[in-house]
Amino acid sequence: MPFTLATWNINSVRLREPIVLKLLEEEAPDVLCLQECKSPVDKIPLEGFAALGYTHMVARGQKGYNGVAILSRMPIKEVCSQDFADLGHARHIAGQLENGVTIHNFYVPAGGDVPDREKNEKFGQKLDYLTEMRDWFHGDKPEKSILVGDLNIAPREDDVWDHKKLLKIVSHTPTEVEHLAQAQDAGNWVDITRQDIPDGKLYSWWSYRAKDWDAADKGRRLDHVWATGDISNAGHSSRVMRDARGWEKPSDHAPIFATFDI
Repeated sequence: MPFTLATWNINSVRLREPIVLKLLEEEAPDVLCLQECKSPVDKIPLEGFAALGYTHMVARGQKGYNGVAILSRMPIKEVCSQDFADLGHARHIAGQLENGVTIHNFYVPAGGDVPDREKNEKFGQKLDYLTEMRDWFHGDKPEKSILVGDLNIAPREDDVWDHKKLLKIVSHTPTEVEHLAQAQDAGNWVDITRQDIPDGKLYSWWSYRAKDWDAADKGRRLDHVWATGDISNAGHSSRVMRDARGWEKPSDHAPIFATFDI
């Protein structure tokens, strides 16, 4: 049975509850994965989501920072939650649908502004987080799984507005791209978005700093949908919902969609 999944860094689920409801009403994905919820789990505004049919949730949260949640119209059971790099952050949750598909929802650390772990502790934490992701996937090979989230890395040259200008900017540096590739390879993950949309510029994040984000279009593809090789051929209909970046009081990220025939 096909199901549609969306992933979205919402940048505060309580502050942006109206646009989450708008997305659920207008697009009705079967599963919505949220990152940067910035809320304890018991403060996530479930009532409105449940009224639209999203009566199932697995989540990890904390006050004011981080936080990941999977909202679903279908039953979902929690599988695990990992604290990579021992940061004590709510950055990962995994749930399993009744069809046996496991969904991993990740919020990888942004890494600060300076791409040097000696000068910037946050950059080192990001690399360590990715290394531990890699090691986990090596040790426990995922199967029949989907990985989504804000991975805070734009890996390809056409995932950023200017490859050469961003080579020394955190999120597109060669060392981050290599760390992400190692984690991807370790789990035999296939980039579903780029499997569907193999060519051309593609972004999911635009800075709040731009006076006119749409006209400037200096974006980066930081948000991803991956699937393990055993089900990657089931993924299709990928898209970035760019219009949502222009909604009232928007997140600086746009939702990413994909459908899976499983």
